[in-house]
Amino acid sequence: MPGAMRRWTVLAVAVACFTANAVAAAPPDRPAAYLIKPSAADPAVRGFDDPNVVFGSARPDAPLVLFLPGTGQNPAWSLPFLGVVAGQGYKVIGLMYADAPAVANLCPPSPDPDCSAKFRQMRIWGDAEHAPVANARPEAIETRLVKLLQWLAARQPQAGWDGFLDGAAPRWDRIVVSGLSQGAGMAAFIAKRRRVRRVVLFSSPFDTTSNMRDAPAPWVFEPAATPPERWYAAFHNRENSVRQLRNAYAALRIPADHVWAFDNDLPAGWPPAHTANPYHLSVVANPAYIDRWRQMYGRADDPPPAE
Repeated sequence: MPGAMRRWTVLAVAVACFTANAVAAAPPDRPAAYLIKPSAADPAVRGFDDPNVVFGSARPDAPLVLFLPGTGQNPAWSLPFLGVVAGQGYKVIGLMYADAPAVANLCPPSPDPDCSAKFRQMRIWGDAEHAPVANARPEAIETRLVKLLQWLAARQPQAGWDGFLDGAAPRWDRIVVSGLSQGAGMAAFIAKRRRVRRVVLFSSPFDTTSNMRDAPAPWVFEPAATPPERWYAAFHNRENSVRQLRNAYAALRIPADHVWAFDNDLPAGWPPAHTANPYHLSVVANPAYIDRWRQMYGRADDPPPAE
């Protein structure tokens, strides 16, 4: 493809000292990753323009995993992890979005108990009223996903990307939504409002309100369009928000055997500089968890978990 779509080999990416281990553990037939800037797929994008990461699949009808990174990150940071997920037979999109500021910084002091719901509604669909953040619709997660899928479908017409579109909306029933930290909270919010194929959460949501700092925000308790059997989650026992995460996963009604508490020590050379909560990030970075990642996502040819 022209310069807008650039091929990467995972071995060329030095994300951290354990990258080579993660790559070596992934299947050798995993497809290559491509980097596509959001503004290439939609010139209306003005900010948060670090490249999306895209893995195709040998199967045009393979389902899609959408992965949303955490606050201040970009999808390429999780490239080895995304390669492992792609090795399960999925198409994969690591989507860049407006991931700063963090909902965890803005909403706990707010007297509005729906602050975090309005925040996430604005970031995902761009249509929330009285939200604590503002973004135009082209910056919203759903719009970015649709524009990227349209862009891919136009350039790879035999690859099946158009199968994830219903007009100008995603076919959420064919998409696994997942993410880390703030991105996992976005995935959970989507799965509350839309029936998705599967939900995979890493260390989020831990949205709380000003008067109940350890209790989940009201939206976490709301009925979900996606049945509980399709939800999977993990966190690390030594990260800073364990209590809030346990409470949130219970409020989301995730089955107990679909929740993992990781507890491995950090890999040698970890954490990256300036990281105050290294175990929080390690849940998608430590190759010791590769087998768990595979279990959480399942194989692409597995049917959606039964209700």
